[in-house]
Amino acid sequence: MHNAIRIFVGCDPNDCDLEQMMVLEYSARKHASRPVEITWMRLSRDPASPWYCDPARGRGWRTEKWSTPFSAFRWAVPAAAGFQGRALYMDADMLVRCDLAELWDLPLHGDAIVAGRRDGDGNGWRSCVALWDCERARAHLPSLEALRAKRHANREMKHYFADRPHLVQHLDARYNSIDGEGLAADDIRILHYSDMGTQFSHRYALPRLRAEGRHHWFDGEVVPHVRHDLTELFDRYYREAIDAGYTPDAYRNAVPFGDVVKASQKDYTGNRPRPERRSWLQRLWAGAARG
Repeated sequence: MHNAIRIFVGCDPNDCDLEQMMVLEYSARKHASRPVEITWMRLSRDPASPWYCDPARGRGWRTEKWSTPFSAFRWAVPAAAGFQGRALYMDADMLVRCDLAELWDLPLHGDAIVAGRRDGDGNGWRSCVALWDCERARAHLPSLEALRAKRHANREMKHYFADRPHLVQHLDARYNSIDGEGLAADDIRILHYSDMGTQFSHRYALPRLRAEGRHHWFDGEVVPHVRHDLTELFDRYYREAIDAGYTPDAYRNAVPFGDVVKASQKDYTGNRPRPERRSWLQRLWAGAARG
């Protein structure tokens, strides 16, 4: 088995996620008992790159249905790893609180080719933390070229695995704790601050981008996170990273990608409580009462 823990991270190609990338790498290395190798997966104009995209000419990755600038990259991780050994996929918006060797050394049982936390009560799973057996995954994933050409790659792959639940081994949810989920901070193994509108990194990234005359890829409403303790936890790791010699500038893309063609999140409500959906009769009655 490859000695180093190989992590593939989906992130923005226009320097919007620098603070997330810094905190993720710092936190992963802080707790790791063995070497960590990180591959930052971001869209590229280079035809030789696995992440090549030329939206004007319809070549490379088809991103127009993506909610983030890296949505479907997770399905290309085994190919990017040469279909050899293990590989761990993570979104950029994560903070590691454990030794990733705990996850890396997890046995995959039966027919499982990937491990990820359960989504809800059924056989669904969340692929935002995914431990792949890359060699075994080869028989179940499209080629990189085929995957890049799929307009609905993310949806198609979700359906593929939903129809084959035996291929997915469910992880302890603490290794992908979505915005805390009521867990004490000390009980979280990997914090996924998933709600795009409440991400802790916004307080650093948004002013930086404004000063640079740039805008963030998330175009929805930004609001405070409900967990003040987790906000403080992120800030502490951010400061620790800076004190340890890390800097957001070290994660800048050598050549920013430019405009990403993707879905808008202007109506995004994320993991926050949604207003109760009213029937047409209730809406009619409310309108009459206001009139």
